[in-house]
Amino acid sequence: MQTWYECKVKYLKIDQGGFERNINDNYLIDAVSFTDAETRIFQIMKEITNGDFQVLNIKRSNISEVISKNDGEWWYKAKISLVTIDEEAGKEKKVNNYILIMANDIKDALHQLEEGLSYMLVPYVTTMLQLSTIAEVFPYIPAEHIQPVKKIIQPESDQYQSDDEDIESDEDIESDEDVESNEAE
Repeated sequence: MQTWYECKVKYLKIDQGGFERNINDNYLIDAVSFTDAETRIFQIMKEITNGDFQVLNIKRSNISEVISKNDGEWWYKAKISLVTIDEEAGKEKKVNNYILIMANDIKDALHQLEEGLSYMLVPYVTTMLQLSTIAEVFPYIPAEHIQPVKKIIQPESDQYQSDDEDIESDEDIESDEDVESNEAE
C-alpha cells in the first residue's frame, strides 16, 4: 500500500507579466517516511525551481489512491463511502476513502473515478468531489532512486597486486605423463 505525503512548498515564480511572485504549492509525494518525503521534495524542487524554495510543511495525506490520466488539467479529490460488516460485533461499519483524480472538469473526474474503481466488488457511494489544492503528484519510481556506482580509476600498479606469482604457467604444471617418466628414470 502506498503512503502519500502532502508537501507545502513556498518559492518564487515569474508570472506571465514578468513579475516575481511568491507561490505556495502543495505536492503529493509517495514516500516511505517523513524523511524520505523531505528528501524527495528537495530533489524535485531543485529540478523544478531555479531559485530558493522553502518546504513549509509535510504531513501524511488521507489519499488512498491516485487515478491519473496524462491529458488532465486539474486534480480533483473524491470521497467515497463503503459499507463493510464487522464480523466480531456483527454491525455494519462505514469506511471513507479519499481518491485523487486527474481530469479536465468535474464531469470528467466523476467518469475517471467510476472507470478507475470498476475493479471494486463492494458497492460504494461517492459523497464528495471537489477541486483539489494539489499542484502535482510524484509517485515512487524505483529507477529514480538507483544511483550509478562511480568507479574510481587507479593507476594499474596500485589497482592490481602482482598475481604473476600466484598463477602457474603451463611450463610450471607437470602433466601426469612427465611425472611417470621422471619416476621411471
